[in-house]
Amino acid sequence: VTDSDHEVPSYLAERMANVRRRRQDHRPVEASSLKSKIITWEPSEEFIKNNHVINAPVQTMYIMGDLGPYGKLGHREYEHVLCAVKVDGNGVITVKPDFTGTKGAYQIKLDGEKREVWKYTIENASVQVQPEEEECEQHVFIDLYSRHKEYLSSLVGSEFEMVIHSLFFSVSAQGYEYDNLYVHIFLELPNHNPAFQQLSGVTQTCATKTVGWDNVAYFCYPFTLEMFFTQGDESEDSLPQWPVLYFEVISLDFWQRYRIEGYGSLVLPASPGLHVLTIPTWCPVELGTLAELRGFFTGGSPELEDITYIRIPSTFKGERLSCFGFRTEITGSVTLWLYCLQQSKAFLETSALRQCVQSVLDWLGGFSQHSSVYNVLEAFQRAQRLMQEAWESLPQDLISTSASSVHQSQEP
Repeated sequence: VTDSDHEVPSYLAERMANVRRRRQDHRPVEASSLKSKIITWEPSEEFIKNNHVINAPVQTMYIMGDLGPYGKLGHREYEHVLCAVKVDGNGVITVKPDFTGTKGAYQIKLDGEKREVWKYTIENASVQVQPEEEECEQHVFIDLYSRHKEYLSSLVGSEFEMVIHSLFFSVSAQGYEYDNLYVHIFLELPNHNPAFQQLSGVTQTCATKTVGWDNVAYFCYPFTLEMFFTQGDESEDSLPQWPVLYFEVISLDFWQRYRIEGYGSLVLPASPGLHVLTIPTWCPVELGTLAELRGFFTGGSPELEDITYIRIPSTFKGERLSCFGFRTEITGSVTLWLYCLQQSKAFLETSALRQCVQSVLDWLGGFSQHSSVYNVLEAFQRAQRLMQEAWESLPQDLISTSASSVHQSQEP
């Protein structure tokens, strides 16, 4: 420290003053001469220690020493970095090289005439924290972490999705004329089955593979569905309906020409477990050579305006549906894997009574049967009560006469 007006800073002081500034003469590195490897196949322990943390803004302080002989201070060749202290944005302090400890002193060898060897040690001279202060700091950190955990929990919330009730896998499609197939899936739910997912989906386009005599397209396309049954919507004279799965198989070629390869439908199984089902498909046809040429060269084919016409159209309200004159042909088939999970209080009741667990459809259909049986029993009890009242209203002599005649008829 000096107060002289003519003091000239040494080279070491100038270098330390500019150590945090960027180099002005930095030239861009060409792509052909990279100084650092992108991938280090055999990292050392020092490399792992320096690169295992996330990059953060770092402030660096260098501790330097002028090891020149007496009278030659300030020369660049005698200045060496003894230690570097780095502090990142997370408050982590890094000392390089590490504290000496039991490793022994660090050495710096000079290239001068005398070949001097300088030895120095790095010690942590900070005042040790008192146990009370360390305990107080730990409590502060615990309180901070608990508050942060509560904040994250408030962001997540307590409402989570229910377990999956049904999981479907569109496994394969085989036996179709053209290649590059995909399946368009629709699901029709009854009125008393609300759903919370999208009721349609499209698989990816898949090229066919020759397996035996068939060309098979393996999709392995998963989709899920969750449904709830409302008991109050069922009438006494009808059984509950079950969801229906509709699908259409479509081919798409290189020229973006698509053709309907087949339609199919499936009533979802009423029993839980794994179901592997193969559903045959059909497609409408148009007679004539012109239709065949149009489908081959320009693409396109007859389509159903309402896909529910595969089974019973949604607009049909009669008793008999006639498909006379509607020409179709059988095409290929689609294989589905269905994993069905069901939850019902009826399972608990039947297990308590040690009865075998039936399907949910049978249980739901039992509501109508139970109501019918109850109505019959109620009518029988009403008739029995009326008969008892009529019997009591008869005269006593008539009752005794009829009783004696009945007794005589029973004797041999």
